[in-house]
Amino acid sequence: MLNRTPLAINNFIQAEYIEVSYPENTWPEEHARLNLFPIADERFCVQLLYLQIDDQQETGHICWMEFKPEFFDQYPMEALTADIPFRFDKVTEQQFAICTQTSTLLDKLQNTQEPSAFTRILQQTETATHLLRRAMECIIVPFTVCPVPACRFLANDSERDKVVDAQRVIQENLDSPLTIKELSRKVAMNECYLKKGFKALTGKTIHEYTQELRIAKAKVLLQQDGFSVSDVANALGFSSISHFSTAFKKATGMKPCELLS
Repeated sequence: MLNRTPLAINNFIQAEYIEVSYPENTWPEEHARLNLFPIADERFCVQLLYLQIDDQQETGHICWMEFKPEFFDQYPMEALTADIPFRFDKVTEQQFAICTQTSTLLDKLQNTQEPSAFTRILQQTETATHLLRRAMECIIVPFTVCPVPACRFLANDSERDKVVDAQRVIQENLDSPLTIKELSRKVAMNECYLKKGFKALTGKTIHEYTQELRIAKAKVLLQQDGFSVSDVANALGFSSISHFSTAFKKATGMKPCELLS
């Protein structure tokens, strides 16, 4: 855990942004979770956690939100319990994918631009509630985001070509890696399909594939005359020497300076 920034939305919804880093070779895929915690009879709180990976800075960002029991008091219990895949007598965890709509809402929650404190609270409350609704939609209808398994849509030549094209785009932009959203737009492919298809065809996540190429290029540059560690870090689009050194050592077990010509 690198940094924590609390975000008090209102008396019933609390949020926090947490910057994290992971040990070597343990970076997880982006995902979200919904946890339900029983408090008493017909009383419970719900927590949402979203893990998003920053490919360029080698860090992860967690958005954590808690909806307190008082939040749910405004709704009829029969509506809360109808068709919801939860056990209200035990802790329940549901995992789901982060879709484009969810990513947009998370960005909106953190970067609300409102003229007054009260309108900002109203906007954040609306966005947080929308995130909860979207999470419920993803859980109740689990294939809403990605209805087609990777193995099925990859049977289409044009879809496989898009994944191959994504590999080419990554190779051409090692100095300024694209986000998954930017990459998906470049190749005109749904983000979720792209991530699933990329892993199916290459055996690696987009992040793993990109880092492997960047580190391989870094090895070559470090052994050329006239290149410093700082030069290589800049050439490959790393935000700082420390981020580059951390990524390089994680991949090779060596410090970049050990390869300098």
